[in-house]
Parts: sequence; C-alpha cells; structure tokens
Amino acid sequence: MRRFGAAQLLMLAPAQALLIAFIAIPSLYVFWLSFTESSYGTGTLFVGLANYEAIWQDDAFWRALVNTLLVINVIVYGELLISFLLAAVFVQGIPFRAVVLAIILMPYAISEVVAVAIWKFMLDPQIGSIARTLAALGLPDFDWATNPTQGLILVCLISIWLHLPFTFIIIYAAMLAVPKELYEAAKIDGASAAQRFRYVTLPGIAGAVLVALIFRYILSFRLFSEVWLLTAGGPARMTEVLAVYLYKQAFTYASFGMGAATGWIMVVVSGLVAALYVWLLHRQGFRKDA
Repeated sequence: MRRFGAAQLLMLAPAQALLIAFIAIPSLYVFWLSFTESSYGTGTLFVGLANYEAIWQDDAFWRALVNTLLVINVIVYGELLISFLLAAVFVQGIPFRAVVLAIILMPYAISEVVAVAIWKFMLDPQIGSIARTLAALGLPDFDWATNPTQGLILVCLISIWLHLPFTFIIIYAAMLAVPKELYEAAKIDGASAAQRFRYVTLPGIAGAVLVALIFRYILSFRLFSEVWLLTAGGPARMTEVLAVYLYKQAFTYASFGMGAATGWIMVVVSGLVAALYVWLLHRQGFRKDA
C-alpha cells in the first residue's frame, strides 16, 4: 500500500481544514448543544439526556419519523423504478432523443420553492390546470391541504419529479456501459429478454444502483422544502417529517437543545438505515459465490 509523504499530506491539508471547520466542528457543537437547554437570549444549561427523553415521549416525533420513513421509501424506490423504465427505453432507442432527454432533465434546473409553487398553482381548485382537468373528468379534487394522506402523496410526487434526473442519469450511464457483447452472447444462448435483463443488465449496473440509492436515501432523509412549503406539517402536524419537526423545535418553539437532539437522531437513524441497506445489497448482489 502506498504511503502518503509530507508533500501529499500538505496538499490535502486545505481540504481537510475546510472539512474540519465547516463539518466536524459544527457537528460537535450541535452534539454538545443537544445535552443543553438553550433559547433566544439565554445561556446554555446542561440537562444531560433530558432533550432525548422529551423527544422519546413526544407523539409528534414518532409521527414525523413514520412519515419520513414512508415518504423517503416511496421517493427512492419510485425514482429507481421510473429511472429503470426510462433508461431501458433510451438504450433501445427513442425518437427525438435529445428533446425527450432535455424534458426529463429540466426539473433539476428548477428550485424546490418554484417547483412547489408551480404544483400548488396547477392544483388550485379555481384556476389550476390539473384541478380543472380532474373536475372535467368527474373525479374528486386532490385535497392535499386538509387530507394528510393526499398531502404526503403530493410531497412524494413533487420530490420524485424534482430529483428523478439524478437517478436516471446514473442508471442510464450504467446501462450504456454494459458491453453489448454480453447481450449478444446471452441471446445466442437462447436467453429471453427478461433473462438478459436479470443476468446481464442487473449485475452490470448493480454498483451504479447502489450509489444512486445510497445518495438519494441520505438526501431524501433531509426532506424539508416540499413539506414546509406545501403543508407546513399540517393539518394538526399530521404531515410533519423529521426535518420539519426539527425546524419547529429549534425556531418555532425556540428550543435549540431539542432541535439539536433531533438533528443527531436524524443522523443516527439515517446512518443505520443506509448501513443496513448497504449490507443487504452487498449480501444479495455482491456475493463472491454469485
């Protein structure tokens, strides 16, 4: 194994200093803050595990945790499924490929605030194009403002629409990188299209799928803008996710200790979920005897 010399370590020093200054030190400060009671214009009082105990006994926290896990699983696997279908179509060939590709990638150039505003406008019962289309078809209104289930469904749709380009590009590039000779050999051996997909495509893109899933899982766990701008966690805090719960604890209720504790719980939960998923995927898709 190659060892780093003094020159190499000096070259890495600026990047490491930035990581320490902007990630490590703030993270440690927030960790310490989670064991204190603090608010606007007051000092910090060490309270031990009191913040974590209060969160543990808070029904709103458990509701936010369940909502977060449900929403991010729908978002991540929904993006993966749609990306698979789109990538498979593109690999086979599609008319006006450049135009369709631009349409798929376009949402990534739109900010989350603008995206939520667009969807709220389209679903407006009076002037919204989607709402008026549903009414013309005799279908009920999409009551996302007062129905928690429909509100979370709309959050999933907006998030998938916004972040689909990330997963699609990774899956599409991975499919293009699979050698065509493998498909030709499998076809000569009599493999069906489903068998070629299972035994050639999936093993060839497994690494890319892992990268896409882990990144999207971690990023989706921090879901905030879509929920906050759409429902603000309402009605009656039924659509809150962990990031919204954290924001309210820290800035609405001015309990910085509770907010910091929630942040560290999010770090631990997302890390455990991601680690478990990596282990399962490694066990099923990267076994040496496979």
